[in-house]
Amino acid sequence: MTARALVVDDEVDLCRLMQITLTKMGIKSDIAYSLEQAQTFWQSNSYDFCLTDLRLPDGSGLDLVKDVSRTSSTPIAVITAHGSMDLAIEALKLGAFDFVNKPLELPRLRLLVENALKVIRQDFEPAVKQKSPEQAMLDERLIGQSKVMSQLKRTILKLARSQAPVFLAGASGTGKEVVAKLIHDLSPRRDGAFVPVNCGAIPSELMESEFFGHKKGSFTGAVADKQGLFQQANGGTLFLDEVADLPLAMQVKLLRAIQEKTVRVIGDTREVAVDIRILSATHKDLNQLVQSGAFRQDLYYRINVIEVKLPALNARCDDIPALAQHFLALIAKEWQLDNTPTLTKAAFERLQQHDFAGNVRELRNILERAITMAETDAIDAEQLGLPELPISEAAQTPSIVINDMVDPILAQAPTDAAEHPYRSTIAYPDPNTAYPQSLEDLPLITPENAIADLQSEEDNDLPQTGLEAYLQAQEKQLIIKALKQTDGNKTQAAELLGTTFRSLRYRMKKLDIDEDIKSS
Repeated sequence: MTARALVVDDEVDLCRLMQITLTKMGIKSDIAYSLEQAQTFWQSNSYDFCLTDLRLPDGSGLDLVKDVSRTSSTPIAVITAHGSMDLAIEALKLGAFDFVNKPLELPRLRLLVENALKVIRQDFEPAVKQKSPEQAMLDERLIGQSKVMSQLKRTILKLARSQAPVFLAGASGTGKEVVAKLIHDLSPRRDGAFVPVNCGAIPSELMESEFFGHKKGSFTGAVADKQGLFQQANGGTLFLDEVADLPLAMQVKLLRAIQEKTVRVIGDTREVAVDIRILSATHKDLNQLVQSGAFRQDLYYRINVIEVKLPALNARCDDIPALAQHFLALIAKEWQLDNTPTLTKAAFERLQQHDFAGNVRELRNILERAITMAETDAIDAEQLGLPELPISEAAQTPSIVINDMVDPILAQAPTDAAEHPYRSTIAYPDPNTAYPQSLEDLPLITPENAIADLQSEEDNDLPQTGLEAYLQAQEKQLIIKALKQTDGNKTQAAELLGTTFRSLRYRMKKLDIDEDIKSS
């Protein structure tokens, strides 16, 4: 299928030059010299991509960018005069595919067109399966089907079509490099190199050499020519991780390289053109750093054309089981384990209750530690090594439900809730029954006094002390009995009870059972 393009510019000679270039590439093209003429062409014909100047006699090319981006997925690139970078950035934010500077360089134009054609071919590739290859890649490498993750995957697919710089904001461990690599692998640049660099890990005195390269003998220690990161990423993507750690002097040079799409190797007198897409990320508040003067505002606007905020793990707890299973399989493969470890239901629930300050990275660390310390392939909650959860308000003060209404007295948490963790709930079937006047009027229930009530409840259908306290009392009684039968030997007691030694120790601590219980 022959591609068809719409070229919009008021310079006749430039339009002819672009049309000749496109024809040599096997692309038919129509030429419009004004915004009105371009809009008429667009409404009357079908185009595979569009190339427009931003300054037109009767308006701005930004209006055409808006129309094209709103009504179709056709790639549209913009032509901008030297010094009008702000307009190009605005066009990218509105949905433009890429931009090219005047005076027009034909190699750069051909490269832009080739990238646009890759997007077109990607759109028309027949889906042999119900799930597209792009969606399969997203689901395989970005684990989770929660609402926030589904939205993030849709955003990544959109960003992959564009050449606009993307800034990834998110806390440490949220997977910023994973997202950056996905944007690259789903884009027309996927055949080029993906070059990640941690800006905070490069010594300031070596930073220019690392980014732009150097010639042999250009400074002490330069014993050979060195290719910089920009040249390594030529035709692909450069990912600037922890970009906030760049020193101000380097920020100026980086800004010029991004803006002019050229770099000058240390020790050389000429600038070399590079074709790269910039993705950047940091866990710091870049806007605040701009306000404080620690980060250049002009560089901030260049790299933050499109901002994507990555969700914290605490914001997608539903994804934790799938993530945990993914990491367990990954660790088993990397460590060459005979069997893949599994998590019990209690372990999954405990992970979902944990506050993950380190996000996905912390989850993997927890699982690696648990696999190392576990005695079997089945990992239980206590083997995760997580701190005990505080007693929640709901557990401290269960509400009394009367005729489907919550009792107003127990709906308020008592000031001494920590001292009364097992206060009972009481139902009043008769609406004329008087409510207790205060929480102190309710009986206090603990596992100790629940044990004393067991015998008196033998003839009753339900325990009067509350289900939780009743079960804890029975559990405590059984553990004490097993310890007495084994003369305090916890390993043997655990075998009698059909549990593990670790689990027994955990339950003894939870129920406040004396460590030195022996047969009397």
